[in-house]
Amino acid sequence: MRIDGNLTVGAVGRRLPADLPVGSSAARPTRRARTAALGVLVCAVLVGCASGGPAADTSASATPSSAAASKAADPTLLPPTPAPTPLLNEEPDPNSTVGGLAPGFPSDLLPVPAGVEVLVSSVDPVGDSSAYQVSLNLRTVLSATQIVDVYRQTLTAGGFAEAEQTTPDAALAAQTTFTRSAGDEVLVIGVLDRDGVRTVTIGGRLRTAG
Repeated sequence: MRIDGNLTVGAVGRRLPADLPVGSSAARPTRRARTAALGVLVCAVLVGCASGGPAADTSASATPSSAAASKAADPTLLPPTPAPTPLLNEEPDPNSTVGGLAPGFPSDLLPVPAGVEVLVSSVDPVGDSSAYQVSLNLRTVLSATQIVDVYRQTLTAGGFAEAEQTTPDAALAAQTTFTRSAGDEVLVIGVLDRDGVRTVTIGGRLRTAG
């Protein structure tokens, strides 16, 4: 600002008459100009605060569900799987034999013909009595009639009588029953015929002699 007869105000070189009173309204900024300048200043301060403020912490945006998913995806973070409990080994049945005749089996009444395979046999005592349960499972290429005839001969020779023939089970090729001691001792024979091979099952109750 320079005063040399005329008054120069600002950088644009606006001249005011020298005789204009310094305190007149023409020498002072208008209310509108002051308001505009204040608004520009406020905007500048707000822009500076917005641009210079600290960056938002993006680490807080992770949700619990995403953290759980990350844990599930990492196998090292999963709890260890408990080892399965080993099964208890069943003790073998001392009264049965696989692939042969069990101890004490009555082979005189129930012999195994040559060429016939023994699958399993058993002799189970019935309490403290003289009775015992017996079973025999065979596999053979003999016909159903042939294998039944083998045991018909040995059982009738041992005092058994064959019961009246009945219609066998539809799934069986042959079925018959032998009894002794007024029915106290009984043996049932069943023959299954499948794919050219016969599976024979003999089971019942017997008593020891004497």
